[in-house]
Amino acid sequence: MNRAFRAIFGAALLAQAGLAWAACVMSPPALSFGLYDGLSTTPATTSGVATVVCDSMPPPIVNLTLGPSAVSGGFIPRRMRHDGGSDVLDYNFYTDTGGTSVFGDGTGGTVTLSQRVQKSKPWSVTIYGRIVPLQDVSAGSYSDTLTLTIDF
Repeated sequence: MNRAFRAIFGAALLAQAGLAWAACVMSPPALSFGLYDGLSTTPATTSGVATVVCDSMPPPIVNLTLGPSAVSGGFIPRRMRHDGGSDVLDYNFYTDTGGTSVFGDGTGGTVTLSQRVQKSKPWSVTIYGRIVPLQDVSAGSYSDTLTLTIDF
């Protein structure tokens, strides 16, 4: 029996598989874009690694999905809102360094990630972020909330 669990970039997760307990633990990625220069023609980038470790036999197939932006309500683009303001910054997260595969839930042109995770052999997934260059926005902090889901 598979059950999906949600966490905002990480939590310990448990699921019941038949009569035995299967456990997978996800370590969340540390993702921060730092300072954004709205005059730069180069996108602001970041990357981080999510690690999944499972302790069950047979090894489960683990699926990772990344939910839509809480600000835009969608995947393309995701948006961060100025904390205390109305300006938004378009950005996204990708499964590849080239920024061609938008990490999502498999809908609307997005992709998910899946792998069989062997007992005590971590699965490390690099997530790449990019803010669109040349956005004319107010100075300050911007944020969004995303849900990284592990299903096994």
